[in-house]
Amino acid sequence: MSILLCTLNARYTHASLGLRYLLANMGDLQAQTEIVEFVIGGKTTEFAERLLARQPKIIGFGVYIWNVEETARLVALLKRIAPEVKIILGGPEVSYESAEQQIVKDADYVITGWGEVTLPKLCREILQGPQPLMKIHAGVQAQLSDLVMPYQLYSDEDIRHRTLYVEASRGCPFKCEFCLSALDKTAWPFDLDAFLAEMETLYQRGARLFKFVDRTFNLNIKTSQRIMQFFLDKLAANPADPVFAHFEVVPDHLPDGLKDSIRRFPAGTLQFEIGIQSLNPAVQTLVSRKQNNAKAAENIRWLMQESHAHLHVDLIAGLPGETVESFAAGFNQLVGIGPHEIQFGILKRLRGTPIIRHTAEFAMVYDPYPPYTIMANRDIDFPTMQRLVRFARYWDLVANSGRFANTLPVILGLEPFERFMALSDWLYQHTDATHRIALDRLAKLVGVWLQEGGMSAEAAEALLASDYAGKQGKSSEKKSSAPQRQQMHLAH
Repeated sequence: MSILLCTLNARYTHASLGLRYLLANMGDLQAQTEIVEFVIGGKTTEFAERLLARQPKIIGFGVYIWNVEETARLVALLKRIAPEVKIILGGPEVSYESAEQQIVKDADYVITGWGEVTLPKLCREILQGPQPLMKIHAGVQAQLSDLVMPYQLYSDEDIRHRTLYVEASRGCPFKCEFCLSALDKTAWPFDLDAFLAEMETLYQRGARLFKFVDRTFNLNIKTSQRIMQFFLDKLAANPADPVFAHFEVVPDHLPDGLKDSIRRFPAGTLQFEIGIQSLNPAVQTLVSRKQNNAKAAENIRWLMQESHAHLHVDLIAGLPGETVESFAAGFNQLVGIGPHEIQFGILKRLRGTPIIRHTAEFAMVYDPYPPYTIMANRDIDFPTMQRLVRFARYWDLVANSGRFANTLPVILGLEPFERFMALSDWLYQHTDATHRIALDRLAKLVGVWLQEGGMSAEAAEALLASDYAGKQGKSSEKKSSAPQRQQMHLAH
């Protein structure tokens, strides 16, 4: 193959939508272009050997925050072993602040922004001449109607074993400064009839797990309803073989028409990712986030009470102006609302995001290495930030795992943040670890902590035994109360 399109995915179950879009739009070069996907954590030399065995003239890499360090090593190695092979970089991690990056220095060319138009043009110049003079090429943003959709490039293997990422729109009209979507001017929809025709083809091929990457799925309610109706029709026609759909939704925009559609989905077929990020109005203003907190809370309560959707709600610690106390208040409020999962994230300074404007005033200190996590700021010192990082990790192990469903309310009591921080500090003191803690050991540790807080050994043991966490040797039962399709998704 003359051209290889490559990326290092975070997991095997992730299939790169971006690479498939590029391949679908290579035009007359498509026949000599191939996708090669790896998973982070492998050996760089093996990646290089597998790529060079195909004797490429050009290798294009999709570079993201989760793979930039390993991709940088791979690019450096390739340029030493096979300097004649031209390396093209693209993706969000090299689209901004690229001059300082070693991976950019090692590569031959970089495409910033959209690549579907610019990549084939650049490849033609490399292969056919005249040779490109510039290293950095600003990607041309195509009209979505001019793009070839990539969904036929999902293989049968992808459909059987991997999450299928799809998008009904690109961009975002909101300007939240911690997000790269803040740089978009608006959101652009794909032709809905054409998109649904592609989804129909995927469904007929056996696809049952669809993850929408749209930043704001529920902006256009008529479009949202038509897409949901597509899945409802499939569920009605074949309830024994259900589809599962994942959407990212704006929390304060849930009109009655959309609620009617949501209410009709049975359990285990619908998941919403809901970005709250902060419930502090002053912080929201600082980072240009527009959100009606009362309406968002009302909508989450409605979803919990009136729908079967699984709710995954995001909070971010470390935002400028957010103290531990104000974050705790928002966390406690969200726990009281009761979504199925609260994703406790730590702020990361993504390259190009406008949040950099707060660095001096709020003394924002970020890790210089990916994923550029906040280390300290004016209101939260480094040791306290590390406590929050550990809280987030233990929260995933205990709360979001679903293994402590009965024990968790007892742990949290009437002060969820404060109580769980106490457990987090205690766990770290007794384990000196936040990873590789076996489930049975974690359950025993939680039991000891409960006893130190005044619960009898018998009561603690009985409480834990009522959860999956208390049944040693049955870790495979994680989330086993969820329908099979939902289990498959939550595993991702």
